[in-house]
Amino acid sequence: MSSKSTLSVSALRRTLRIITPHLGQHRWLIIGGLAALLCDVVFRILEPWPIKIAVDAVTSALGAQIGPTLGVGGGVGATLAAAAIGLAVIVGGRAVSNYAATIGFALVGARVATQLRSRVFNHVQALSLRYHSRASIGDTSQRLVGDIGRLQEVAVTAGLPLIGNVITLAVLLVVMVILDPVLSAIVLVTAGVYGLLSKVATPKITQASRSTRKGEGRLVGSAAEALGAIRVVQAYGLEGTVAKDFADGNERALKAGVRARRLAAGLERSTDVLVGISQALVLAFGSWQVLRGAMSPGDLVLFLLYLKIAMKPLRDMAKYTGRIARATASGERIADLLDEPVEIADAPGAIGMGPVSGDVVFDRVTSADGHGTPLFDDLELLVPAGQKIGILGASGAGKSTLMSYLLRLSQPDSGSIFIDGYDTRNVTRSSLRSNVSVLLQESVLFAASVRENIRYGRLDATDSEVEAAARAAHADEFIRSLPDGYDTILGNRGDTLSGGQRQRLAIARALVRNAPIVVFDEATSGLDPQTRSQVTRSVSALTTGRTSIVITHDLSMLRDLDRVVWLEGGRIVEDGSPDTLTRDPRSRFATWVRAQENETRGTETNEVSFEGDSRMESQAQSRSEVGA
Repeated sequence: MSSKSTLSVSALRRTLRIITPHLGQHRWLIIGGLAALLCDVVFRILEPWPIKIAVDAVTSALGAQIGPTLGVGGGVGATLAAAAIGLAVIVGGRAVSNYAATIGFALVGARVATQLRSRVFNHVQALSLRYHSRASIGDTSQRLVGDIGRLQEVAVTAGLPLIGNVITLAVLLVVMVILDPVLSAIVLVTAGVYGLLSKVATPKITQASRSTRKGEGRLVGSAAEALGAIRVVQAYGLEGTVAKDFADGNERALKAGVRARRLAAGLERSTDVLVGISQALVLAFGSWQVLRGAMSPGDLVLFLLYLKIAMKPLRDMAKYTGRIARATASGERIADLLDEPVEIADAPGAIGMGPVSGDVVFDRVTSADGHGTPLFDDLELLVPAGQKIGILGASGAGKSTLMSYLLRLSQPDSGSIFIDGYDTRNVTRSSLRSNVSVLLQESVLFAASVRENIRYGRLDATDSEVEAAARAAHADEFIRSLPDGYDTILGNRGDTLSGGQRQRLAIARALVRNAPIVVFDEATSGLDPQTRSQVTRSVSALTTGRTSIVITHDLSMLRDLDRVVWLEGGRIVEDGSPDTLTRDPRSRFATWVRAQENETRGTETNEVSFEGDSRMESQAQSRSEVGA
């Protein structure tokens, strides 16, 4: 077997493997559909017999010189009437059976597709940040919606008829061999030649379809990226550049799609020619058999009808082969997604965390970044419950990565993280994350009401708790000024609100969660001084009595911290209170503070001063050259 053929079979097996686990719970619906399908096959086999009986009765009557006018009450009339009634019953029975089989399998296809889509979505959500940082959102969405939809469609429009056609063809071949072994040999040869054509064409169709689906996935990803950054695109006048990139991808996807269609159409037309030659040979040889008395005219008609019924599955199989090959390419893309390893999962026997006070320990954490460069080297950090600590360092020092370890969004190569003595690797992720509130630089809101966006912090929060959290976050006033107050539906990602409003809603969401540990990751970055001041007041309500870990370059966020640590070279090189570190002329933190003050002086109305007296200010100025 060629490598392409092997690849095609492998892709089909992978597709069947992802579908099979969902079939068991629909076994009775499948059994009912198969029973209806078998009835349809039986009716197909019986359908030509009334015609054969009628033809033989008429030819016998003509041979006996009864003439064209037959007595209504005669034997021939009764035979013709019975044949007509029988044909009507058979056709009606076949229609009912086909309808029942189609509906049964359509229900199975829809339910399996729904379950598979949920399974894939849950798997994607469980994948680590490492995967999501490199994956295209558009391509993943295409697999979830488009590829699974194609699988469902093909299962109903091609899979079901293909099963019926294979059964029909097999039964008809047996019947035809019994009726006339010589004529049936023509049919067997035709089926064999079709099998060879299909074996050659199917891998090529699958390969072309695979390229088409990948191209379409990249196309969706490109569109999603461009539309997600539409402000930048329009502001920089990049419409033409983005449109050209999209058009190039569209053209590549088109070419791959046309090739797949051309190959499928070539198989279908080759099969048509093959079927036509087969029918001509049977007609010629069968007519000669009738003339020499080896078979009756009714037998020839019966055989020709069977040949027509048998050839239809061959034609359909050629058509369905292309569809199934394209569906297999989609199935392979879904299988690839499901094969992505879940790097971070609950350990066997993982326990739920009980109530914690918020004591956090990073114990000998060692890891590398995404490029293999060492990031942390036996890092040790203890954050007592209730302490407010700032983590600072240059860009790329691993500050945000350290917080992703705390939440088990990713994990270090070695070392442990403990919360109140619980090893985070041995507890369930849901119980771990329920004890941590996170406030990010980009306040992610959903296209839901304001009330629901706050309630996402804790789904069982009451309306009064939601509103109390909004008041504590200094968000209640602007929320009530919205058209529908707390029931106002926000736009995509909350873009209908200002940056400060979005951030205060995120703080309210964190407040309603009421977690003992709060993580701030550049929560005030990019805000203007006035908005930053409003958000900082909201932050104060959130940090009271909680373990607070702050990653920031905003001096106002450091005002009330108990402690600051400086990350550099994978280790903590400075650790102390802001006042202590600021007084140390060799301190990296002091140098950074002076740089920030120099940058913001003249634009901020409230300057940050950790000692609060003029003596500290003069000392900081006298040490300015040390930082340089």
